[in-house]
Amino acid sequence: MQKEIIVLLGGPGTGKSTLINELVARGYCCYPEISRQVTLEAQQRGIDQLFLEEPLLFSKMLLEGRIQQFKNAKEEPDNVVFIDRGIPDVVAYMDYIGDEYPEHFTKACEDFKYSKTFILPPWEEIYQSDTERYENFEQALEIQKHLIETYKKYGYDLIEVPKDTVENRILYILDKI
Repeated sequence: MQKEIIVLLGGPGTGKSTLINELVARGYCCYPEISRQVTLEAQQRGIDQLFLEEPLLFSKMLLEGRIQQFKNAKEEPDNVVFIDRGIPDVVAYMDYIGDEYPEHFTKACEDFKYSKTFILPPWEEIYQSDTERYENFEQALEIQKHLIETYKKYGYDLIEVPKDTVENRILYILDKI
């Protein structure tokens, strides 16, 4: 079997981390979303929202982390690796806020390609804000549009995961791989 590096993507609060946690519980190799870690580290240094205060620095840190996740996933002994958010997410968020970014951001999207991309739709009933998620639901909808545009721009076929129970969403994803 060929190595499958699979990305779960979607705007904030669509259930990605919940699905990753369930996949881990079922024994799958998974890489978590790293933006919360970057945000928490910045908060410990006194920067409340690094993405809002220094979006290019935040995005550079995310890009480096996501490239490293991709490289690590390639080396995993497991044939299937799930990742919570991918490299193109960085570009999509920068486009969302309207900031410019260096060419190596787009080159990374071209150089590191995922096997499959599952997109989770915005789902207001499960959406929650917290200390690391500053967006409201309307902003999450706009981010979703940027994610779709960006992934399509880099040639991905997005597989939409239906709104359903965690169990049924997991079964849907596993059935598609």
